[in-house]
Amino acid sequence: MNIKRNVLLNAGPSTTTDTVKMAQVVPDICPREKEFKDIMKPMRDDLVKIVHGSKDEYTSVLFCGSGTICIDIAVNSLLEEGKKACFINNGAYSQRAVDVARYYGIPFIEIKQPVDQLPDMEKIKEEVSKHDDIGYIYATHHETGTGLLNPISELGRIAHEIGAFFITDTTSSYAMIPIDVYKDNIDFCMASAQKGIMGTTGLSFIIGKTDIIKKSADFPKRSYYCNLYMQYDYFEKTGEMHFTPPVQTVYAAKQALIEYFEEGEAGKWARHQRVMNAIHKGLKDMGLKEALDKDVQSGLVASVCYPESPNWDFDKVHDYCYERGFTIYPGKIDGRDTFRLCALGAIDEKDIEDFFDVFKEAFDEYGIN
Repeated sequence: MNIKRNVLLNAGPSTTTDTVKMAQVVPDICPREKEFKDIMKPMRDDLVKIVHGSKDEYTSVLFCGSGTICIDIAVNSLLEEGKKACFINNGAYSQRAVDVARYYGIPFIEIKQPVDQLPDMEKIKEEVSKHDDIGYIYATHHETGTGLLNPISELGRIAHEIGAFFITDTTSSYAMIPIDVYKDNIDFCMASAQKGIMGTTGLSFIIGKTDIIKKSADFPKRSYYCNLYMQYDYFEKTGEMHFTPPVQTVYAAKQALIEYFEEGEAGKWARHQRVMNAIHKGLKDMGLKEALDKDVQSGLVASVCYPESPNWDFDKVHDYCYERGFTIYPGKIDGRDTFRLCALGAIDEKDIEDFFDVFKEAFDEYGIN
C-alpha cells in the first residue's frame, strides 16, 4: 500500500514505520484465542527488558488506554492504607497525577517546583522529612509540556531513604532516553505504545516490582477497571487482559518492539539526539528562542517562544505545515505562549531539515519576522 508519510513533531502519537502500520492488517481474531495470548507474554518480558529489569523482580502489566490510564492506575492502586502519596509537581503531567489523587480523595502532599528549572533537591528532602507516613514519591521523568528532564535517580534515592517506593511517569522518555530501573532507583514506571516504542495508540503499560504489586492486593480498592493488581493477577492466571484488549494495536506493538531491538537502545537514542540537534540548529538559524535552557532539557522536546512579530498566528502556521506533511504542537507552559517541536518517532535529521524549509516558507507567506 502507498501510505502517505507525515512527520509528526508533536509529543505523541509519533511517526511510525510502514511495517508497524501494516502489522495491524491481520485476519480477524478473538482475543481469547491462544494464538493471540501467545503474543502478550513475550511482549511483557520485552517491556521489562527495555529498562534493564530482571524478570525475577519486575513485571509489566498491559492496559487498554492512553498514557493517562497508567497515571490513574499507579496513583490509585499503589497507596497502602494509612499512607500518603507525595507528588513532585513541576509540570502539566505531574499536575495530572495530583488531579487524579484529588479526584479519588487520596491523601497526599504536593511539593511544587518551577516548571522551567530542575527541582530543589534539598527542599524536597526537607519537605519529605516532615512526614513519616509517605507510601510513595511520584515524579514525572520527562515533562513533555516543557521538555524538562527530572533527576529521577536522585528522587528515587530520597524515596528509598525514607522507606517509601518511587513511581515515575516515563511515558515520554521510555524506549528513547536510556533507563535502568536499578541505577535510576525506579520501583514503577510507565509508558504508552504510541511514543517510545513507536507503535500505535491504545495500548499502555506499567512496569514495576512484582512483590509490591502482590502486596497491593491488600491496599484500598479505588477503581474496578483501573486496578493494577487485578490486571496483573488476571494476566498471571490466564495470560490475557481482564477486559477486551486493543487487538490490532497489540500486533503493531509486537512489530514495533522487533524494530526497537533491531535499532538498539544506543542507536535509537543517538538518532533522537540527531533529530533534536537539528531542531536546535533550525531554531537558532531562524532567530527563535527556546523557553528552557538546554542544560535542563530532555533532548526530546523544544518549547519555543512565540515570535514577537504582529503577523504571528500559530493556527495559520500550523495549517501551512500540516498541509505539507508536518505537524507542530501547542505548548503547555502556564502564562507563556509557546509551541513545541519534538524528536519522537520514526524520523531523522533529514526530516527536520525538510521541515524547516517548509517552516521558513510559512513565515515568508504570512510576513512573520
